[in-house]
Amino acid sequence: MPHGAFDYLREFPDEATLPPEFAAVDVPVALCFGLLRPYKGIDVLLEAWRGIEGAELWIVGAPRMDLAPLRAAAPPGVRFVPRFVVDPEVAAYFRRAALVVLPHTRVDQSGAAFAALGFAKPLLLTDVGGFPDLAATGAAVLVPPSDSAALHAELTRLLADPDALARMAAAAAAAAAGPYSWDAIARRTLEIYDQL
Repeated sequence: MPHGAFDYLREFPDEATLPPEFAAVDVPVALCFGLLRPYKGIDVLLEAWRGIEGAELWIVGAPRMDLAPLRAAAPPGVRFVPRFVVDPEVAAYFRRAALVVLPHTRVDQSGAAFAALGFAKPLLLTDVGGFPDLAATGAAVLVPPSDSAALHAELTRLLADPDALARMAAAAAAAAAGPYSWDAIARRTLEIYDQL
């Protein structure tokens, strides 16, 4: 049974806007969103970001680890938002993202991935847990976990290819409206109960 897309995040009447320093950014944005924990692969992502120009990486979420080493290792073009982002603020970050990147070293599922589906955003994920299921929809590209070179190569390729991002975004929208919609999940749940 799949987890549903978090499409409700698009519908807050009091949706917040980006802080001015973020709203002023005029280059593509790769967004890494969620609680900041060691298994999220942020250190790998920062290494992979080295040498990427003409784009920004936003790492957004409440820290559950010491960020000082990560901040010290961050190359140019990286911004941190090290705090919990409440629901009415979430949309502004996802709407601005050209790509959502979640380089987890291990995972079962990820709320940030299902938020990205809800906003029809392309995903760059690691080949762990349930992420291959998302990639099978065409909404995501997979790289091996902890492989900064492979992650760098895909970041570079995707950020330079708006057509590929548009195709992935369309696949994300279709997945959110189809197998990852709450209606479809409810139907499948009821079918299981009927069978039992």
